[in-house]
Formats: sequence, structure tokens, C-alpha cells
Amino acid sequence: MNLSKSISVDINNSVCHAEECKIDHSPEYNAVVALYRDKFGGSPVAVKLEEAGSDRKYFRIHAPGRPVVIGTWGENICENQSFIGLAKSFALKGLPVPLIYAVSDDSSSYLQEDLGDESLLKHLCGPERMDLAEDSLKQLVGMQTVDEKEWSHYVMVPEFSKRQVMWDLNYFKYDFLKPSGLLFDEDSLENDFETLAATLTSFPESLSGFMYRDFQSRNIMKTEKGLRFIDFQGGRKGPVLYDAISFLWQVKAAFTKDEKNILLGKYAFFLSNKRNIDPSVVLDNVGVFVLFRTLQVLGAYGFRGLVEKRSHFIESLPGAIRNLGELVSDGVVDAYPELKSVAEKALNSRFYGNEKPDKLTVRVFSFSYKKGYPEDLTGNGGGFMFDCRGMHNPGRYEEYKSLTGLDREVKLFLEERGEVQTFVENALRMVSPSICRYHERGFKNLQIGFGCTGGRHRSVYCAQSIAEKIASNFPEVKVELIHREQGFSKTYNQ
Repeated sequence: MNLSKSISVDINNSVCHAEECKIDHSPEYNAVVALYRDKFGGSPVAVKLEEAGSDRKYFRIHAPGRPVVIGTWGENICENQSFIGLAKSFALKGLPVPLIYAVSDDSSSYLQEDLGDESLLKHLCGPERMDLAEDSLKQLVGMQTVDEKEWSHYVMVPEFSKRQVMWDLNYFKYDFLKPSGLLFDEDSLENDFETLAATLTSFPESLSGFMYRDFQSRNIMKTEKGLRFIDFQGGRKGPVLYDAISFLWQVKAAFTKDEKNILLGKYAFFLSNKRNIDPSVVLDNVGVFVLFRTLQVLGAYGFRGLVEKRSHFIESLPGAIRNLGELVSDGVVDAYPELKSVAEKALNSRFYGNEKPDKLTVRVFSFSYKKGYPEDLTGNGGGFMFDCRGMHNPGRYEEYKSLTGLDREVKLFLEERGEVQTFVENALRMVSPSICRYHERGFKNLQIGFGCTGGRHRSVYCAQSIAEKIASNFPEVKVELIHREQGFSKTYNQ
């Protein structure tokens, strides 16, 4: 659940003020409103909240003179029932979870306490950063060490096991590695996965408990009454250290190496007091759990970003790859040779350099239509595409086949016919107004592509020419030129 958009509600006048709030009358809307009316009465209005990584729908519901609550609708009934049961069970133990007010007969919708709009992530850049993180870990230990019989019957997934580890590792393989186009030896990688899975599942019972599974600052709300936890429906029995790692290695939280070490020490102290074990035992195998979490996150970012094209997750890829790079530097990946090779390729890939720009970046591609359109990694959805195949092709002649559109001979061939100059000028006239408006409105990304049959002659000439013209005409704009099929790139106006 993402409540990061500021929404203010005037209860007396039933008015919602929010830049992106949406009042709809979908079946989901009708379901949560009906549930609210049955519980609290009145004439409720529901405002749809911004969705995050899940497929659940969230609404802030209110009615004059009655409480403001969050209505949740989800088609995964088992997931809903798990969250509801766990929330009720943990609330009875005094743990920081939202109260559940009402549940529909089919468990497709429920009403929960409104914890406000501010997640902990927003506050991790302030002076309370370390204190808030320490409090989060202390509260986490309280949840992790609740007696298993209090929560086990609400958990919807089996205990953490080698099978679950392999699912997540294959998630990384199929939703990050394969969509990214990084080459690897699949058989060797599976051997590494099996070795890693065996290590991850060889932990003592004293380090097992309620594994939150997605414990991160976005799932912790900062309220007037203190920190509160949400989105724990994926919890299960498993190694509790995983949750501390998830929290401290979250990309957006940006804890330094020293901060991580300090907070890991605090976590070990809290857990050792609860379990009466040596704190040093708690921190055994930190490296492999960081590696596992990093691969799992890359799989999730790959699916949501590279497959579903959600910009927030694409923008997070460089940070997750940076975490992977630190594991390579620290020698954690040395025991897994093919995985180490993959990690090194990721560090040298286009994904690692895909940091969110601070000014408009125009990316100009040359490409071959036979190999598909250039991929957009910014979440912008692409841009202009120009088909150069109508021009005479120098690649049809033996003397030009080994050359490219960067070579003098090919340039002369194209220019002597006069058509390429007109093509480039028309393309420039078409894209220039958009570049101006993108810059004026503070947009960050625009993509322009020139394609031909092989991505070698005509498209290379045109992309090179227009990139230079854009860089000259718009010095305030960063221009990245990528000749995809030639493996060559250049940046202007850095």
C-alpha cells in the first residue's frame, strides 16, 4: 500500500483535495463502500489511493461524523485472509499493526485503520534516521518472536525451504537476467543456485520465527502514535535475519556500510535477548542472506520494471545492482562462479548506468528492425521512431558491406543522392518542438530511434547526424547516442 500522496479530507463537507485522487464507481469501490456503510452507516465516499507493487486496491473512505478508514479490495482471498488473521493476532499481542474493523463475507474486501500518508522512508533522510531504524528493528524482533502457535494457522505459504529459495532465484533468472539480455550458462548457474539454497536453509531453529518477508521502510508507517507495520501477508516461518537484511539493504533507504553494521549489531542484541543466544550467532551468514535478498529484489524489479514497464522499479535497478557490486567486491559471490560472472556483466550493463537524470536526456538510437525496437528503460514509454529503409541501401554493395554510417565512403554514398539530408532535417523539425516542451516542463527522458534493415549504414548515419544537431541546438539538454548493433555510444552536453 502506498499512501505517500498527500490527501486531506474535509469530513463535514465530504471534499477530497488531492492531485491524483480518483473517485470511481467500480465493483471494488462499491464493495468497500458497502462494507463501510454496514459498519459505520452514513453516506460514505471512497477515494482511490495510488497503487504500488501489488494488485490490491486501496481506498480512503469517510462519511460526515464518522471515522476515516482504509478500505482494501483484493481478488487473492487467501492473501486477504492471511493479512486479516495475522493483523488480529498481532494486535492482541500489542504489536504495531493496523486494526481490522470489518471484513466482507467472502473476504474480498476489508476495512482497516487509517495510518496516514507518511511511510518511514520519507523520514530516513532526517536527523532521526538511526533512532527510527533502531526502533523499527526492535519492533520487528517483537513480531518475529511471537509464539508460532499464535500465527501459524494464518500463514498462507509453507515454511521457508529450498524450494522457496529456488523459486526466488529463478525469479531473478527469468524476470531480470533473461529480459535484460545478459548472457549466462544456465546449467552452471543452476549449480550455483543449488549451492546457495543449501546454505540458506541450513540455519538453527533458534534463528527461526515469523519471517515478515517484505520488511522495508515503505511498509512501515510513521504515525503520531509511533511506527506501525503493514503488508505482512506474505509472512511465514523462516530465518528471521532475512527481514533485518531486507530493511537495511533497501535501495531507497540508502544506509551506509557503517550504518548497516551498527544497526545489524542492534538487531542481534534485541534478538539475542529474546532468544537467550549469543549475538554473534545471529549474524552468521549475513553475506549470503544479503546476496539472496539482492537477487530476489532484482527479480522483482525486473518483473515490475522490464516486463511490466513500471518506471519506479526501472529507476531502482541501478541501486540494486550497486548492492550486488558490493557483494562482488567483498568476495561473497566467489563461491558461486557463474553467478559472479553474471553480477560482473550486470555491473557493466546499461541498467547500472540508468540513474534518474537531473535534466532532460535525449537518447538517440540506431538499430536494426530485424532485432526489434530499442528498449526504453526510463518508464517514459519510448518516443519517436524513424524508418530509414526507404533510402537507397549502401549495404547492397560489396564495397560498403564492412563499413558503417560513420565511415566517409558511406557518408558520401548517402549524401550524393541528397535524400538523407532531407530525411534528417525533416526528422529534426519534427522532434525539436517536443525537446523544447520537454525541457520547459521539466521532463527527464525522450527517446529517438532510427532503424534500417541491418542497423549499420543508413540508421547509423541519421542517428549520428541528428544527435550532433540536437546537442548543438539544445546545449542545456544531455544527448546520449547509442548505435545499438555496433556496440558504440557517445554522450554530448554532460
